[in-house]
Amino acid sequence: MEKIYLTREAYQKIKEEIDFLKTTKRKQLAREIGEAREKGDISENAEYDAAKEAQALNEKKISELEGKLGRSEILDESRIPKDLISIGSIVKLLDLGCNEEECYTLVSEMEANYAEGKISINSPIGKGLLGFKKDDIVEIKIPTGILKYKIVEISR
Repeated sequence: MEKIYLTREAYQKIKEEIDFLKTTKRKQLAREIGEAREKGDISENAEYDAAKEAQALNEKKISELEGKLGRSEILDESRIPKDLISIGSIVKLLDLGCNEEECYTLVSEMEANYAEGKISINSPIGKGLLGFKKDDIVEIKIPTGILKYKIVEISR
């Protein structure tokens, strides 16, 4: 199985989500199932069916997250070169097509959130930036064409 590299923050966030799903959410769903069961015949009880389905989805989510944590490795920042773009890098780019600056943090797929500027190292842009240094010019093929960036700054 493929390793998943996470920041310490992301690892902790996933652990907290698992804890929430196992405690608070499980209790809430059990209560909903109990309330629905009290309403009579469960063979024709839509509330009961919905609560049982929600319970199954909760258990599936717990299992998936635990599986991902089991395959994850927390990034050791001290072992990652600071002058090369890699997972965990915060990269300031100059888009040479429109002359605008963009800033991205390269993260694992689990942490990716474009609205927060966090892009996956497996995305076309993420893959295209890996291994480059400050002042390099990078051409990245994406489905709609080619992006051309100058790497302005790399930080952690």
